[in-house]
Amino acid sequence: MKNCLLLASAILVMTIGCTHANLSTTSTPTPSPSATRRWEAGDYAQSLSFGGRTRTYTIHLPRGIGDERALPLVIMLHGAGGDGAGMQALTRGGMNALADKEGFVVVYPDGVEKQWNDGRKLDQARAMRENIDDVGFLAALIDHLAQTIGIDRRRVYATGISNGGMMSQRLACDLGDKIAAIGVVASTMSEELFATCKPTQPISILLMPGTHDPLVPYQGGEIGLANIKRGKGLAIADTVAFWTTRNGCPSSPVVTQEPDRDPKDGTRVRKETYAPCREASAVILYAIEGGGHTWPNGRQYLPEQIIGKTSRDIDANTVLWEFFKQHPKN
Repeated sequence: MKNCLLLASAILVMTIGCTHANLSTTSTPTPSPSATRRWEAGDYAQSLSFGGRTRTYTIHLPRGIGDERALPLVIMLHGAGGDGAGMQALTRGGMNALADKEGFVVVYPDGVEKQWNDGRKLDQARAMRENIDDVGFLAALIDHLAQTIGIDRRRVYATGISNGGMMSQRLACDLGDKIAAIGVVASTMSEELFATCKPTQPISILLMPGTHDPLVPYQGGEIGLANIKRGKGLAIADTVAFWTTRNGCPSSPVVTQEPDRDPKDGTRVRKETYAPCREASAVILYAIEGGGHTWPNGRQYLPEQIIGKTSRDIDANTVLWEFFKQHPKN
């Protein structure tokens, strides 16, 4: 186990979240979309100038993009140490496949030096140390895509894993006028964000944490692995309570157990539904019992001894999209 922790420390390189260096994919970039051209399905490598920096992202356009109809947008936020390409690999292309089937746009932004400024105060990460305006960047990205592609502004959603999950919650706190709902995978709310978050309106929240996550403890406390410490997080129960209180949800959930579709994966999934809440919002917890710091039905990007088990009982991509499409902005 000691060797595993040393390996984890070397791989994570002072980051917390999904380290995707070993997952990155390479492809020949296709031409950048333009507001004057007819859209075609495919993946586009893009950049956007914001805050004196060139920010990069990849966008996946589904079949039917040129049918003169506004499509929903799903923003996929990678974990610390990752990037957009790694996020696509982690999810095994599942969100892109759903986008082609259901008809929505997916965008994979890249954080500055592979980190998001999710509200924590950490000197190790440039995005946080320099207080990079990631909220502003993502707001500008939404506006840019609305102007060039014509996305449906009532159906803009954000989700992410670990650092990306915390960033999704920061968007719920600071960008509720643009974001309809968020998904939080293998993550919780940081103590810093808890102290500063003041949502202006209800926003639907789905959380998908692992009860045996070795990096982001389900019961709260120090975030990190071995000698890598990345601040403190709330217990999942307290994160749920924060959002149910802000959204005016029932205090007692409807609890169900998801089918054990893969008895060999060592996990079960408990679903807690807090609804109805104000303005048709909802808070739903999918507790991955026995699950680790992973994306359900995603790629096991590091050994189980380091990050824990990946549940195969549910598919995170499908669960997230089914939740999102039920919660457009009022």
